[in-house]
Formats: sequence, C-alpha cells, structure tokens
Amino acid sequence: MNKDELHKRNLRYAEKAGYKLNPDKNIVDKIEEGLLRNLSVHGEVYCPCRVIFGDKEKDKLIICPCAYHKDEIKQMGHCHCTLFVKK
Repeated sequence: MNKDELHKRNLRYAEKAGYKLNPDKNIVDKIEEGLLRNLSVHGEVYCPCRVIFGDKEKDKLIICPCAYHKDEIKQMGHCHCTLFVKK
C-alpha cells in the first residue's frame, strides 16, 4: 500500500462511517506517514498514537481505524490521533 492508496482508503472509511478526515492536511500527512511506517515495520497499519505490544491478539485492536475510535469521536469529537473527526 502506498501513501495515495492509504489516503483514499481513509477518505472512503470516513465518508462511509459518517466522519471526515482532519481538515489540517499536515496532521493527516503525519498520521498517515506513521501508519505506513507501522505497516512497513510491523506488517499492519497500527495507529501511530498507540503502543504496539507485539501480541497479535491484543494489537489487532489498534489497527486503523482502531477499536476505540468511535467512542473517542463520540466523546471528544475526534479519535485519539485526530485522523478522524466529527462532521
């Protein structure tokens, strides 16, 4: 997966889920760079703002979009890493 593919994937997900990507392009770029780095190093697009434990079962919860993002967006208006935000 390259940067453009990842960005399109994130846009599609946000639209489908009723969210949008952070309007600050610099933030989106940094987060997506972290996702791609984690994909390269760890084999999954783990959220760059979460700790990777090396336990596949535990770590699957932090594959972007992580298991926590919906509650975070509901409570704070954005997910922890601020990639996805409320419309």
